[in-house]
Amino acid sequence: MTSPDSPASRISSSPVAVPHDGATGARPIGNAAISACAASAEIPALFVSHGSPMFALEPGETGPALRAWAEGLRARFPALRGVVVMSPHWMARGVQVMTGRQPATWHDFGGFPEPLYALRYPAAGSPGLAAEVLALVQAAGIPAQGDAARPFDHGAWVPLMHLFPQADLPVVQVALPAGAGPREVHALGAALRGLRAQNVLVIGSGSMTHNLSEFFGGARQAQPYVTEFARWIEDALQRADAEELLDYRSRAPHAVRAHPGDDHFLPLFFAWGAAGEGAAAQYLSREVMHGMLAMDSFALESVA
Repeated sequence: MTSPDSPASRISSSPVAVPHDGATGARPIGNAAISACAASAEIPALFVSHGSPMFALEPGETGPALRAWAEGLRARFPALRGVVVMSPHWMARGVQVMTGRQPATWHDFGGFPEPLYALRYPAAGSPGLAAEVLALVQAAGIPAQGDAARPFDHGAWVPLMHLFPQADLPVVQVALPAGAGPREVHALGAALRGLRAQNVLVIGSGSMTHNLSEFFGGARQAQPYVTEFARWIEDALQRADAEELLDYRSRAPHAVRAHPGDDHFLPLFFAWGAAGEGAAAQYLSREVMHGMLAMDSFALESVA
């Protein structure tokens, strides 16, 4: 096995997109108090840790938890009409949006058991939903363009196999802009906030911790730094402490060890931006796989 999470992302040629100060998506983030009781007609945003590609075949505790949550979501929102997802395995020089009608399943990794390569996630794309995404992002002052040839990378299709195994919802991927930081990714998610009131689920798919240099150590017990970092993030989310979260790399314990590069953490800010100020985190999983891959996944619900 060569890597649990190979960064085989295709980087496009458009310039890096950074929203201007007056953009709708870049409005300030407030420290709203969190109510104990969430009540909203908007679909929650979701952050999932997609772990290793083997998560598709070895669901652990997280896979069933995602499926149960998604079943409850569909019961609560029967008009759910699509999914918009960001994965760090598509990085582009600027904001790019999948516009194809039937994206392929890309096995963007190597050295894994053969059954993994036989898996397919045959969800349709949605040029219509993609056009909505592009219009909202551009209205927020963020340059963006479509990509009709983009396939689903494993950061998208692996967690979606657990969430929606029927593959009966159209899915649109959004690229992680190369060089963007937490504030820019938050602004991108915030630009799409209105989709949640229009029966669209917005997902950030990344990893709560992602130090692949430690993956091959063979540890099976959760490493102390992994749980310390993950619980610090959980506490900051529950306190809606925007400045701590946005500056997590300087303030969170073991942040650089947990994320030598921050690409797998940035999708959290995409989901958080889409959720809105003061959203409450409902944790679905706190599992740790392979000793160092925290599989934290949580819904971000608007609160009264």
